[in-house]
Amino acid sequence: MATTITRRPASFRLRTDLLEGLKRNAARENRTLNNYVESVLLDIVYNEPNEETKAAIEEAINRKAYPDNELYSSADELFEALNAETDAK
Repeated sequence: MATTITRRPASFRLRTDLLEGLKRNAARENRTLNNYVESVLLDIVYNEPNEETKAAIEEAINRKAYPDNELYSSADELFEALNAETDAK
């Protein structure tokens, strides 16, 4: 059983460079500008991060300094350090 989604026209004034960027992104995804903008807005409005993600964001925001020993030269090095930290717990 399909439900009908009601849509209303809306008019927005956007910066020219922003509108051009939206058009490029829509074309890159082979979508109409309207469909692309609607999907971006839906994602922003309805996709709230879970509690674990919120906690990680809060931790990153509140962290005052990043020690030099936490700079990694590769993704593999980062993952090895994360695995070692997880194993230690």
